Amino acid sequence: MAFRRRNKSYPFFSQEFLIQNHADIVFCLVVFILIGLMFEATAKTAFLFILPQYNTSTLSPEGEVSLYHYGWRDCVTILFYFLITIILHAVVQEYVLDKINRRLHLSKSKNTKFNESGQLCVFHLVSSVWSLYVIIMEGYLLNFSSLWENYPHAHLRFQVKFFYLFQLAYWLHALPELYFQKVRKEEMPRQLKYISLYLLHIAVAYLLNLTRVGLVLLFLQYISELGFHISRLFYFTDESHHKLFDMWAVVFVLTRMVTLTLTVLAVGFGLARAENQGLDWEAGNFNTLIVRLVVLLMVCLTQAWLLWKFIRFQLRRWREFRREQAARKRAAIKQPARTLKRDTGHHENGVIKAENGASPRTKKVKAL
Repeated sequence: MAFRRRNKSYPFFSQEFLIQNHADIVFCLVVFILIGLMFEATAKTAFLFILPQYNTSTLSPEGEVSLYHYGWRDCVTILFYFLITIILHAVVQEYVLDKINRRLHLSKSKNTKFNESGQLCVFHLVSSVWSLYVIIMEGYLLNFSSLWENYPHAHLRFQVKFFYLFQLAYWLHALPELYFQKVRKEEMPRQLKYISLYLLHIAVAYLLNLTRVGLVLLFLQYISELGFHISRLFYFTDESHHKLFDMWAVVFVLTRMVTLTLTVLAVGFGLARAENQGLDWEAGNFNTLIVRLVVLLMVCLTQAWLLWKFIRFQLRRWREFRREQAARKRAAIKQPARTLKRDTGHHENGVIKAENGASPRTKKVKAL
């Protein structure tokens, strides 16, 4: 299974060989793990990679239900889906984005941003639909207070735990992809910042058993980011499609406001009024004043930083627009002046030619 066209062969174990063939190498590792399912001696270890661990069966009105909590073996499952996301990244890049890039003929800088937005557009679309499905199935929309009631939410359904494991795997895979995609050094800090912020917020929500609130906040964030990357893709295909950014700007500001409101409501007020106050590692209860303040401070600072970046971006865009308008006005003023001068020159030349070529009678009349 070849993901890249080989224009040139490189020595084994060289840097270029690893970059060019990393998806094939990872695919072989995944197949090796899947083959382990075929043998009884290795099946238990293979299931450790593929399926979420720490499940317990409980009785409910719906029947017997399996619930999950977290532990160190989740790192093994995250590693497996870390490899899966690398393969999916290569598939999207090779069979979708590279084909579009060949038709658009973008510059190198725009090509890098187009690939970044294309990958994130696919991920945000899948994650927003997936998170919305989980929110509806878990009944969080109909019972909004369930986001903080009965805390700690230490036992999760399969779809909730699998969603969080896949999210952690995806954002962890984004770190080596910076090396595989040969991202420029000036682009590294920006991408490392938002990757680190995603990993931090998802890990905190998962480890502190704030999965319900985190799920809703991730849905809001992914919807906002999906709008931005769709606008960016349309802009790269045709620069006249800049009005989509105005629509995204409204969604972005609303998302920041809703995120802050929901966090303060669930963590600041909902958990503060809960009966089980205190720290209990075994039960997964982290409902203390310090933890709540840290969570609130982390979310508020992140939203404030995003708003500050957004305001700076909009101001820079507005200044550039004003400069363009001023340049067009100056060009429009100079153009009639040049036309008038050119017409006046033609008129004067015509008069001179007429005087030089006038008949003797005309000259006599002028002398009179």
